[in-house]
Amino acid sequence: MALFKRGTTWWVSFTTPGGERVRRSAGTSDKTLALQYHDQLKHEAWRIHMLGEKPRRTWQEAVVRWLADTKEKADHSKDIGKLKWLDEHLGDKHLDQIDRDLIDRIGRLKRDESSPSTANRYLALIRAILRMARDEWDWIDRVPRFRLYREPQKRVRWLKPKEAERLLAELPPHLKAMAAFSLATGLRQRNVSYLRWDQVDLERGMAWIHADQSKSRKAFAVPLNEDACGVLIGQQGQHPEYCFTYQGEPVERTSTKAWARALERAGITDFRWHDLRHTWASWHVQNGTSLYELMELGGWSSFDMVLRYAHMAGEHLKAAAGHVVWRDKYFT
Repeated sequence: MALFKRGTTWWVSFTTPGGERVRRSAGTSDKTLALQYHDQLKHEAWRIHMLGEKPRRTWQEAVVRWLADTKEKADHSKDIGKLKWLDEHLGDKHLDQIDRDLIDRIGRLKRDESSPSTANRYLALIRAILRMARDEWDWIDRVPRFRLYREPQKRVRWLKPKEAERLLAELPPHLKAMAAFSLATGLRQRNVSYLRWDQVDLERGMAWIHADQSKSRKAFAVPLNEDACGVLIGQQGQHPEYCFTYQGEPVERTSTKAWARALERAGITDFRWHDLRHTWASWHVQNGTSLYELMELGGWSSFDMVLRYAHMAGEHLKAAAGHVVWRDKYFT
């Protein structure tokens, strides 16, 4: 039977030329519309079988497969959040309906409600899904070409040692310990929040971040200097499993009201928790750590990621700058 009803909704049912049984909701209580949907599906099935055309795939199908194929991504949960927003604009589309005009409209909407950089994250996700649909799943033949927005180059925000001391003095004990450890190691917030004692060897002065905890998905060692070891020694005995806790649990969020109030009391503005990592890196470069050493210490996946700190490494150029001295010669 080509059409049948479940409740008030019509369903279509037929067998494709290749012998596959198709049974699908038409999503309507109108029999005429349901019949049109049935005929469209049968026609597409015939073209796929007889002419070798690819079946039309929907954005929703692509999203489901993308989330399954990329569940090991460090920012998987962020992808889910972006896809929920994109569903309003792409949820009813087939992949071959997603063209440059539609993508440009989506980009403008997100740019106007947030920023060019945020819009770029959404556009990059659309591009990644479409490219995977083309290159790996063989669902589509082409991906629309579109440009990302130009993003303003942001300066690296970091604290001088005296400013860092003022901030630490204003933080509550659990955040103070975490911030001090971050300034000593450069670890990202999540790596500090969920650092376990079995990842630490105080006798050797080493800690380890496992591959599934790393943003780059590569394990790396964390040498612990005197400051880092001192913080951990102070945390011993507070929790049997995790190094940093509050009320018996790992600290999931650090950018809290307590953090904001401490910044205000310390007289520090325009400073995020992640800027502690920038501060650590800036101090290293200013004190002679090479960019290659910094890349390994910070667990960055590429050299390009540490080039933002290159302008702070000027000490090695002082001798070269002294090769040309002309003031005394011309102003005597």
